[in-house]
Amino acid sequence: MENSMSKAYAEAGVDITAGYKAVELMKAHVAKTMTAGAMGAIGGFGGLFELDMTGITKPVLVSGTDGVGTKLKIAFLMDKHDTVGIDCVAMCVNDIICCGAKPLLFLDYIACGKNVPERIADIVKGVAEGCCQSDAALVGGETAEMPGFYPEDEYDLAGFSVGVVDKDKILDNTKMKAGDVIIALPSSGVHSNGFSLVRKVFDIENISEAELKAPVSALGGKSLGETLLTPTKIYVKPMLKLFDEVEVKAVSHITGGGFYENIPRSIPDGFCAKIKKSDVKVLPIFKLLQEKGGISEHDMFNTYNMGVGMIAVVSKEDADKALSVLKANGEDAYILGVIENGDTKIELI
Repeated sequence: MENSMSKAYAEAGVDITAGYKAVELMKAHVAKTMTAGAMGAIGGFGGLFELDMTGITKPVLVSGTDGVGTKLKIAFLMDKHDTVGIDCVAMCVNDIICCGAKPLLFLDYIACGKNVPERIADIVKGVAEGCCQSDAALVGGETAEMPGFYPEDEYDLAGFSVGVVDKDKILDNTKMKAGDVIIALPSSGVHSNGFSLVRKVFDIENISEAELKAPVSALGGKSLGETLLTPTKIYVKPMLKLFDEVEVKAVSHITGGGFYENIPRSIPDGFCAKIKKSDVKVLPIFKLLQEKGGISEHDMFNTYNMGVGMIAVVSKEDADKALSVLKANGEDAYILGVIENGDTKIELI
């Protein structure tokens, strides 16, 4: 690509040579994600992946796509870009595992006002870390420099993932019955939802950098910026271990819409997830957000994960084993509630 340079395009605000440099800088990060099925190298027109069918009789591909949302505004203000890629991967792969699938590959899309190679490489570093945490190969992506559409120091980040599950092992919530147990997997923080409200409550657009980086006692001495930028937890590895050892009847990824929207998505008609609010291990950031914003308890549970990033439903007899498996794989899981007969699908008391 030595001769690939356009003076006219550069004068219009697009430096294609910066794109080439960004690709070179990100290659080391991408290389860390190469799993057995990954083929080819970054820079081609399509991402290749050889599907290993060992142990799978009826393969079903599962796909998921999402972005980071306005959490990126915090990254801009903190000038920290190496963790939002984890969020991007997490929002996709955490959805994929809700039906029992194993993520295989990931592609990212970065749109920016100005391609700063070092910043793009930092973003991809985070994407690669998220892929490593979920055993997904980063097989490709796209960086689009769009002057006049995005400010020079801003960007958007989205992604797409594909996984596979044996048709006979797709989670089946029709097996759910009254008495089943709801297990909570703690979140790492706000994750990547509800940041428009977060930004409004904390007046992020007008807060000084010093205030954003100052220790906050209510957050255990962490700064507001550091707390809000905490990457979304990726649940792939512990959940796959759980699927191997326990019959899991349903899984919900607690994203936008909080408890009220996401938990009912995995509950069949005729049943209700009954949860005591007092049993939810609410993280300090949510308490601070609710207090400062004067937000109702209902709205908090209808917007945020409140400290629970994922739930799994298992039979009462399997609850102890499920907790043991999850804890052995790094999750401080706990019993959150029970399944009862009912038509409301979720009841927070």
